[in-house]
Amino acid sequence: MTYSLDLRKKALEYLKKGNSKKATALTFGVTTRSLTNWEKKENEGNLAPKKRKKGSYKFKDHVLIEYIQKNSDAYLHEISEHFKTTAQAIFYACKRLKITLKKRHSSTKKEMRKEEKNSTKK
Repeated sequence: MTYSLDLRKKALEYLKKGNSKKATALTFGVTTRSLTNWEKKENEGNLAPKKRKKGSYKFKDHVLIEYIQKNSDAYLHEISEHFKTTAQAIFYACKRLKITLKKRHSSTKKEMRKEEKNSTKK
């Protein structure tokens, strides 16, 4: 969990006033390990929290959407081969974009065809 710079400064000031790490941790709701890390960072001159990197995607969202629209019957493994990535990456990208790739099982299709033939004969 990332704590604000303001909280870090207040906690370290409280600690420097002579309070124990345990008391400081309880007061500010942090761990003693966090306090130790903050002390080290303060000595290095950089107490600010690190900026989190946003994950880069292996492909552009609009390109994936276009591909799926053109190839609506493609399976995950076929899409992943096209984009040279894993099926899991495609799955999570589709989930993030709220795209569903539902397929009917082949046995279901056969059963439906049988029912259609039977209903037309009657």
